[in-house]
Amino acid sequence: MPQSCSKTLLKNYFGFDDFRLGQQQVVDSILTGKSAAAIFPTGSGKSLCYQLPATQLPGLTLVISPLLALMQDQLEFLGRKNINAASIDSSMTREQTNSVMEGIRHKNIRVLMISVERLNNERFRRFISDIDISMMVVDEAHCISEWGHNFRPDYLKLPQYQKDLNIPQTLLLTATATSQVVEDMGSKFGISTQDIVLAGFYRENLALSVQGVTNQQKISTLISWLNSRKHQAGIVYVTLQQTAEQVATTLKSSGFAAQAYHAGMDSDLRQKIQDRFMSSDQGVIVATIAFGMGIDKSNIRFVAHYDLPKSIENYAQEIGRAGRDGLPAECLVLANRENLNILENFVYGDTPDKKAIDFVLCEISKSLEGTSNKVWELMLTSLSSQSNIRQLTLKTLLVYLELSNVIEPRYSYFAEYKYKLTGDEETLLERFEGERRLFLQAILQTSDHARVWKTLNLSALNQTYPCDRNRVITALEYLSQENMIELQSKQMTQVYQIIPDHIDAENLSQSLFQRFSDKEQSEIGRVHQLMSFFETNQCLSSQLAQYFSDHDAPSNCGHCSVCAGKPATLPQPRQLSTLDSFNFTELSSDIRNKLGEECSSTILSRFFCGLTSPLFSRLRVRSLRGFAALEHYHFSDVRSWVTAHLEREIV
Repeated sequence: MPQSCSKTLLKNYFGFDDFRLGQQQVVDSILTGKSAAAIFPTGSGKSLCYQLPATQLPGLTLVISPLLALMQDQLEFLGRKNINAASIDSSMTREQTNSVMEGIRHKNIRVLMISVERLNNERFRRFISDIDISMMVVDEAHCISEWGHNFRPDYLKLPQYQKDLNIPQTLLLTATATSQVVEDMGSKFGISTQDIVLAGFYRENLALSVQGVTNQQKISTLISWLNSRKHQAGIVYVTLQQTAEQVATTLKSSGFAAQAYHAGMDSDLRQKIQDRFMSSDQGVIVATIAFGMGIDKSNIRFVAHYDLPKSIENYAQEIGRAGRDGLPAECLVLANRENLNILENFVYGDTPDKKAIDFVLCEISKSLEGTSNKVWELMLTSLSSQSNIRQLTLKTLLVYLELSNVIEPRYSYFAEYKYKLTGDEETLLERFEGERRLFLQAILQTSDHARVWKTLNLSALNQTYPCDRNRVITALEYLSQENMIELQSKQMTQVYQIIPDHIDAENLSQSLFQRFSDKEQSEIGRVHQLMSFFETNQCLSSQLAQYFSDHDAPSNCGHCSVCAGKPATLPQPRQLSTLDSFNFTELSSDIRNKLGEECSSTILSRFFCGLTSPLFSRLRVRSLRGFAALEHYHFSDVRSWVTAHLEREIV
């Protein structure tokens, strides 16, 4: 497509005279039928790269986005430009969802936004498979890479979904991807290197600053820094919800218009706080990372990190919310090594025990016994609880098993369908004749009855009226679409084909455990990389740009704390008492009584370090003596201490 054509479209639809850096190259690639990737800094206009082509593509543009806030912001923008767009998410009513689906069927909606989890929904896949889709857009596409900072296993399924749904083009969008992650993303979707556009990461309007302070000095340092910024709008990032409340309260008492914001608050209150902040030129939001995703506020003048971010990628993403209007903005990190062990311990909490991996492999092996179809069915929540593996980590394990050619995803379905009639049964049946009427009558009669709701009973139905499950679900979907019933589906069940006839459980378990251990060490390395970055004596802006493969940034920005002659020296953590000064028997007695035979050195260590797990949630251990008693100690040191005590007991 000639450049003048895409510029004309840009002016006609969006009112802009020219593209930002990198946008036109991506748009032109899409409009000439290619797939592409846009690696642009936060706030540099990635979304336009799909929004403009969506106005010209013949079919639907399907956007995969990780957070509802991201969707709503973009939907509102498209609405203002008279481009019909919608989302389907769990907060919507049945009527709202049906209305969106009708709009898509009649091609009145050009853009549909969903979460990646929506594609696990059997009912949604049945619907979307009949729709002509021109392009799949993957927002926050770094989530597909195991080596990215926010790996999400469900993203690994997207290339297969693209094939299954016959989607000819893909557009990948992200702000934070290293060269390794960019290569990984492109290869998974078969995107040519010339269609991967990096727009440069360096932003000259951001002044980056790192100050080394102790935990006790943090609040006074923050207040002193904010005093000259009382009439500006900004964000202070913290790690914990409790810290958000404490810092906001202290700032309020010091005369700042500060509000806490975190996931533990009522959603309506969070929305009010966000709306107030969005419409004001001043005010401080003290927030966990729950705040900011999808927030397109151009005049945020500062971002301060009261606690360390999780990684360099998270840091880049969070400071990227400042100064989107191009005017100067300041970014401060209050850094020390006092909570370094806590940061690292969160990583250790995600690595499953070898015993837990053994349990999952045993479940797969059981499905091979006495059957020829080699099918394994599971419900994620149930398996997570039984195996004591966090759900996200369990999803990763299932992906590893796929990559090891042990299992292959077939489909997923809801184990339970409940419905209630919107009218009386006779009126419903009168709308059908012959065999269709008999079929529906059999469904109604064999369903389990409660006072209002009925539950589909496929086993009972097949005894009186043998039929294909697919036909039954299609019938219920039709009745729901015609408002003759209200339909609910529950208990997502995933079905896998088991590929080998026999599983070498011991060797496979060891290799999987090693893979998780390698990933664990990679994540620990990422934490240390973060610390080294903040303690560097080289230009912060230059180092950050090079991390994201922007080699055109100046070697000295002239306005970061290092360039100002103030490189940070991070205070060392306070000296902790030796672990041997703690009474192991006293600390462990309550939890060992609870655990019984499930007790192990790793589980005890997680308990002492305050790390959560499905087992701990089930046993409600937070109130027990010893929980989080050693959270400031390094997990590996705690595990060695626990192991030594347990071995002495055996002797």
